[in-house]
Amino acid sequence: MVKLYDKGVYLLNGTEIAEDARQVEQKTGQKISREEAVKQTMAYRILESHNTSGNMERLQIKFDKLTSHDITFVGIIQTARASGLEKFPIPYVLTNCHNSLCAVGGTINEDDHMFGLTCAKKYGGVYVPPHQAVIHQFAREMLAGGGKMILGSDSHTRYGALGTMAMGEGGPELVKQLLNKTYDIRMPEVIAIYLDGEPRKGVGPQDVALAIIGATFGNGYVNNKVMEFVGPGVDKLSADFRIGIDVMTTETTCLSSIWKTDEKIREFYEIHGREGDYKELNPGAVTYYDGMVYVNLSEIKPMIAMPFHPSNVYTIDEVNANLEDILHEVEKKALVSLDGAVDYSLQSKIVDGKLYVDQGLIAGCAGGGFENICAAADIIKGKYIGADEFTFSVYPASTPIYMELVKNGAVADLIESGAIVKTAFCGPCFGAGDTPANNAFSIRHSTRNFPNREGSKLQSGQIASVALMDARSIAATAANKGFLTPATDLDVQYKGQKYHFDSKIYANRVFDSHGVADPSVEIKFGPNIKDWPEMQPLPQNLLLKVVSEIHDPVTTTDELIPSGETSSYRSNPLGLAEFALSRKDPGYVGRAKEVQKAQKAIEADTCPKTALPELQTIMSKVHDNFEGVNRSNLGIGSTIFAVKPGDGSAREQAASCQKVLGGWANIANEYATKRYRSNLINWGMLPFITEEDHEHLSFKNGDYIFVPDIRKAVEDKDEVIHAYVIGDEITELSWKLGELTDVEREIILKGCLINYYRG
Repeated sequence: MVKLYDKGVYLLNGTEIAEDARQVEQKTGQKISREEAVKQTMAYRILESHNTSGNMERLQIKFDKLTSHDITFVGIIQTARASGLEKFPIPYVLTNCHNSLCAVGGTINEDDHMFGLTCAKKYGGVYVPPHQAVIHQFAREMLAGGGKMILGSDSHTRYGALGTMAMGEGGPELVKQLLNKTYDIRMPEVIAIYLDGEPRKGVGPQDVALAIIGATFGNGYVNNKVMEFVGPGVDKLSADFRIGIDVMTTETTCLSSIWKTDEKIREFYEIHGREGDYKELNPGAVTYYDGMVYVNLSEIKPMIAMPFHPSNVYTIDEVNANLEDILHEVEKKALVSLDGAVDYSLQSKIVDGKLYVDQGLIAGCAGGGFENICAAADIIKGKYIGADEFTFSVYPASTPIYMELVKNGAVADLIESGAIVKTAFCGPCFGAGDTPANNAFSIRHSTRNFPNREGSKLQSGQIASVALMDARSIAATAANKGFLTPATDLDVQYKGQKYHFDSKIYANRVFDSHGVADPSVEIKFGPNIKDWPEMQPLPQNLLLKVVSEIHDPVTTTDELIPSGETSSYRSNPLGLAEFALSRKDPGYVGRAKEVQKAQKAIEADTCPKTALPELQTIMSKVHDNFEGVNRSNLGIGSTIFAVKPGDGSAREQAASCQKVLGGWANIANEYATKRYRSNLINWGMLPFITEEDHEHLSFKNGDYIFVPDIRKAVEDKDEVIHAYVIGDEITELSWKLGELTDVEREIILKGCLINYYRG
């Protein structure tokens, strides 16, 4: 089904695999160097055309377009304004698909929308009102272009199927683009995703995506690399099918994605009135890839990602055949994910030997596409979900899709079955819509199924489970009144209805400045929109208190700053910080604030030991063992340890909330994603790496760690950072910061990106 190559491979004419240079010479009669073959990837060519450094090993990328939604654009624009923003230098689209409901915090969500509209007018941007489209569908319909690059402040910024290299990053990276700066990375490795065969009837894009995620996430095979989709199987897939696979590449932790393009993609652009944005993309005659994932589409079966990660995959047939054993395995994994905070069991979901599901959902950038919903409607037509616990909701990804589904009768078929069809909204993906009941089991064609992602709260004793599935098998389960059913079990005649895009829907409602700024416009600020607090530059010496210690194999950004109701406070740095780690370590905020008192005392030129009496002994030992340390050259703050933090969302607040609460660093064995590490750096936090086994650390929660001459170490590009646990004895630690660009070092030294641009 899926095979990973253990070394680099060559691809000849986009179809034939050669495992080494000798085979290439035998098949082509030519000697071609690996260095030349590397340059024949589609990814290399696109990156080269956007690189401003003149050095393809160290890229400085300028993007063609930017896009954000309403829980990120306020912070981004506020940061950019504080750094000198005058106008948007490239098209910047502000969508409103996350805080659309305006249901939490009074007026504050709609205040954010008005902020966005007035900023689009003032700075020359595009504003998409609530319920018009989810961020990524609007980008597909109106922004993508062959050979282009788009940067978005949402992790699922993926438009590779349309020939666009897109990346999801934390807000500060968009700020850099708004200030005419660059996105700086080393040239990423490129991994071929070789698609062969053709999907069987009833198998959808989520099934293919989950199979790939299951094969690549755990081993980091594509981590921070570009996935390049090639092979004869691509030709067998519709544009919508490719898009559905592509959006889920984020869950492999890759950097970006790109696909070869053909007449089906040209037709997509034609349908949307943008044929001129189409560009044919193919790898070169002889192309070298740093690895290859071979996928036989013909062998893919309906899949399910069981709680609590998209990589926890099985075939639905496996689950149904081994129900008790697999549920027991999920329960064991949950002991780690949930830290034993709640009693968790799935055994009650077994009814008459079958798995009963409480909720089915097709939504968002992954599930809400036209073909997915049409297929679901074909499956459910003439059937009924029943009047028991099971519910079924469908969210088309844009109003133009919704309109076409109304016109072709799909919405009528869904509603007649008992489904509820709702407007374009990302809420079900992060716990702000269709939150299931306590102990309920929800199947979703959406992007993630992390703990609490659907809205439950461990600290309140609430837990529900989410499994990821394709829209077709969700509809089959709905047709079977909630009992888990793969779509391949049903004999369905799929109509294959053609899509017609109504451009008037956006033309009549979306504000587009066409790049013309109007400085006379006054920005509307609601009372919840706050400026960033002042942040100090990195001091010469640091005293860090460990205030949280997380030993999960991976820590998600949802755990670092939860989604759901917290989304309404993302325009308020101090208000949002109150929620940091609240579902993972509820005591974190209080402990961090206690330490922050000492730093504030230093800033006020008073004694930190008065603000935090426990420092009396610690500071005495520091003074006894390290010369020249005083208030003028010392910073005191908090840090957390996590084995592998940062999987999941691009949200910068996973880092900024720690900084707002006085955090100076993270300590980790490794960082799950580039974007989380970048977020730390952009907020002036040190991304320390320790090679100690996480179960045998030389420090623990509550310990103080002194890092002498850290500022000089950053300036001098020291490979090893020496730190010391201040306890009954002084214990030396050796950490690393990993590779940092000169700009990243300067940002850390200045204290954050805002300070860096202020000079």
